[in-house]
Amino acid sequence: MKKGYTYIMTNKNKTVLYVGATNDIQKRINEHKNKIHKNSFTARYNCDVLVYFEEYNSVKDAFIREKQLKAGNRKKKEDLINSMNPEWQDLSINWIDKNFNLRKIP
Repeated sequence: MKKGYTYIMTNKNKTVLYVGATNDIQKRINEHKNKIHKNSFTARYNCDVLVYFEEYNSVKDAFIREKQLKAGNRKKKEDLINSMNPEWQDLSINWIDKNFNLRKIP
């Protein structure tokens, strides 16, 4: 069974939060950072900083969690981010190589 991921992204000013879910977090974050989908929410609001993620044993569980997080208010999301990443640093920064491609993690 394929793993799933639920994640939260923000912009450089931390004024916008985006919650998503995927089965390939490296690919999906790369798509957000490179604005592959030009008219998407993350492209329009420059959400390119990964501040939180969770890994699940199935994609289905990740999508269930995504819906839970989207239903919550901003304060709950901020508390979740602060519990794992109080500085709101980009957690994907070490995934990127010198050519600005996401590294494959073995």
